[in-house]
Amino acid sequence: MQAMNLARIHDKQKLQKFWEQKIERHHQMTGKEEARMKRSALSKLRKEWIQRLQIQSQTGNGSMNTEEMKNTLK
Repeated sequence: MQAMNLARIHDKQKLQKFWEQKIERHHQMTGKEEARMKRSALSKLRKEWIQRLQIQSQTGNGSMNTEEMKNTLK
């Protein structure tokens, strides 16, 4: 009877360790992905285009070319 309880405890510890490791790997992967997204140029481009659209809507000039946009962003 006691050997059976020890086996259960051992199995429980193995199972707990397995899931703890799995969760830790998941946290590491999500952290790396978040850091990669922060370094990505895509977010910078999105912000730039939002600014451009806001400038266009404020000026009412939908035909503003790229050079004019760059000058107003500076």
